[in-house]
Amino acid sequence: MKNIETFFTMKVKQEKIVMLTAYDYSSAKLSELCDVDIILVGDSLGMVMQGEETTLHVTSEDIIRYGKSVRKGAPNTFIIADMPYMSYHLDIHSAQKNAADLILQTGANAVKLEGGSVSRIEAVKAIIDCEIPVVAHLGLTPQSINRFGEYSVQAKNKKEQENMIKQALALEEAGAFMLVLECIPEGLGKELTEALHIPTIGIGAGRYTDGQVMVWHDILGLSDMQPKFVKKYTDLKHPITDAIKEYVTEVKTDKFPAKANTYYPK
Repeated sequence: MKNIETFFTMKVKQEKIVMLTAYDYSSAKLSELCDVDIILVGDSLGMVMQGEETTLHVTSEDIIRYGKSVRKGAPNTFIIADMPYMSYHLDIHSAQKNAADLILQTGANAVKLEGGSVSRIEAVKAIIDCEIPVVAHLGLTPQSINRFGEYSVQAKNKKEQENMIKQALALEEAGAFMLVLECIPEGLGKELTEALHIPTIGIGAGRYTDGQVMVWHDILGLSDMQPKFVKKYTDLKHPITDAIKEYVTEVKTDKFPAKANTYYPK
C-alpha cells in the first residue's frame, strides 16, 4: 500500500498521483485492480448515490457505511474519508472525535476537510494531534454551496488568489499532507503546486497539479452532471439500460429463464 511518504516522493519525481472516488465494494475492487493510487470516499456520494442536490445531507454515518464497503473492496489501497458538513465545524473536540470515528470504523488512512479559515486551521492541527493524517481542500468547496450560490470557478481575481495562496501555506504549516484544489484557474493551480512542498490534487484546477481526482460516475458516463473539467472516458449508461431492457423483454415473453437457467433433479 502506498503511504504519505510515497506521495511526497511522487511529487518530487513529478510522477502524477491518481485519485478516484469510490463508494462501494465493487467500485473499490475495480479501482484497486486498475492501480489507482488513492481512493476517496467522498461526500459526493450524497449526489451520485443518494440523489441529493448537494453534499450537505451526508452524515458521518453515511461515510462510515460506504467507507467500510470500500475498504473491503480495496484492502491494499490508500483511502481517504471525507468529513461531512458540520462534523468538524463546531469545536475542536467534536472534530477530533468525528475524525477518529471515520478512521476506526472505515479503516481509512486519512480524512479530508474543506476550507482554510482560522478555525479550519485549528481543526486540522487538532485532528493531526490525534495522529490522523489530514487532506485539505480549497477552491470550490461543495459544503459552502449556500455561500457560493452555485458551482463555479473560484479565485478569479488577484485578491482572492492571494488569499488562497495564504490559506494553502497555512494549511501546509498546520500539517496537512495533501491539498485538493477544485475549480480554480490553471495558473493558480500551477503557482500553488510550485509553492507547496505537499502534493496538490486537482479537480478542475488545470494540468499542473501533482495529481488529479475524478468522480467514479463522471468518468464512466453514469452521472447527470457534466462539468467542463470532467472527461467521460466511456458511456456505460446505454449498455446498462440496453441490458436491463433486454432482461425485461425476455421475462415478459417467457424467454428467460430458459432451460439452461433451470435446475432439474438428478
